[in-house]
Amino acid sequence: MAEPILIVKNQKKYFPIKKNFFGKPTHFLRAVDDVSFTVEKGKTLGIVGESGCGKTTLGRTILRLHEITSGEVIYKGIDITKISKKELRKLRPKIQIIFQDPFSSLSPRLTVGEIIGEAVREHNIVPASEYKDYVMQIMKNCGLQPHYFERYPHEFSGGQRQRICIARALALKPDLVICDEPVSALDVSIQAQIINLLEDLQNNFGLAYIFISHDLSVIEHISHDVGVMYLGSMVEMAPKQAIFKNPLHPYTQALFSAIPIPDPKVRRNRIILDGDIPSPANPPKGCKFHTRCQYCHEICKTKIPELREIKKGHKVACHFAENFIEKNE
Repeated sequence: MAEPILIVKNQKKYFPIKKNFFGKPTHFLRAVDDVSFTVEKGKTLGIVGESGCGKTTLGRTILRLHEITSGEVIYKGIDITKISKKELRKLRPKIQIIFQDPFSSLSPRLTVGEIIGEAVREHNIVPASEYKDYVMQIMKNCGLQPHYFERYPHEFSGGQRQRICIARALALKPDLVICDEPVSALDVSIQAQIINLLEDLQNNFGLAYIFISHDLSVIEHISHDVGVMYLGSMVEMAPKQAIFKNPLHPYTQALFSAIPIPDPKVRRNRIILDGDIPSPANPPKGCKFHTRCQYCHEICKTKIPELREIKKGHKVACHFAENFIEKNE
């Protein structure tokens, strides 16, 4: 087992939505609710779940773009949640993010060279004499032509803009990159190019990724381990092969049953969930999924299931996960 580069312990991020007369918060939206996981060096952890389950907030809280409510985020032995802003600024280059919308995350007033090189100059990544050559090399590594250096973001397609965002992140020599749905806004052919680029960069530079997506086929292709989120909580986590071969949580089973099969003669047994997703501002008691689960028992309505290891490396937050091992195997 490789050395963990990031350890997240019991991370919570609650947003206040109601205050009392004295201005003290009384009600909260539980965007991320007690999530724990590790990311190994040179590996990819895929985070998947329905829209609104807290995937993006999880990534932004790790970076302290949102201040954490409680928990620990330990990067190479340093708890990011407890260091000062000055110390955090020194650590910033090592943990980068690629945003979902490449256009809104790029300044329209800066050229491509300035966008990629701005943080390089700010953090003194290379001497001033090597600055332009370094930026040009980063652009080459990300499939960007040298003459793009003086051009502006509006002159590019969506795929090219995302390459610029990747180059901007890579320029700071990070160890960990949080990819927040980096291909969801792109055409399928361009998605493949960006995913292949990310894999090549990982192999060449030993990068670790937290890859956030709702596209299960992309997660299956790029990830080494997969975590499934529901209503702010992690309900299942396992190596990619194990979780796609034998999902043990009822929500994961329903989610994976929606993956299309590229063969018109093969029909998958779809699991249709009843009801709507509960509000994260008022989650159900006990297991958060019990209101939509066809296997719900009385204990599910009152007791919160612990994320526990059912098989080697396979963790599930379900009181009856063992039943699905017998059923599926």
